[in-house]
Amino acid sequence: EAGPDGVRPSSPADGVIAQKETERKELLKGDYRDKHWWWGSLLLAAGVGIGIEGCANTFMRTGRLFPGPHLYAGAGIVALWAMAAALTPAMQKGDQNARNAHIALNALNVGLFLWQLPTGFEIVGKVFEFTSWP
Repeated sequence: EAGPDGVRPSSPADGVIAQKETERKELLKGDYRDKHWWWGSLLLAAGVGIGIEGCANTFMRTGRLFPGPHLYAGAGIVALWAMAAALTPAMQKGDQNARNAHIALNALNVGLFLWQLPTGFEIVGKVFEFTSWP
């Protein structure tokens, strides 16, 4: 707390705080927020597009969709991307809970993506196996 003269006595943490403030200023020069926004937007647009294209392609080729873990995980990934992106305005206002939720949703997304990779490779193999090439 500040003394009667309004000046706060120095603390051992002052040096650490000054160092962190300097690091923060250096990081802000890197435009990492804008780069993250750009790559996140690209991932969201491409992922949603590929998710829709995969379902449309399957339906056009076979006349039906195949409900199963891969389809449900893909739908979950698209939904989690939408939820994570929806937190952006709150994060821009400094809401730490929104930031934590954004990170948690995307960590869950990476887990779902990795979990569905084996079935995705299986599906691609079947597509190549049953496709008539010109």
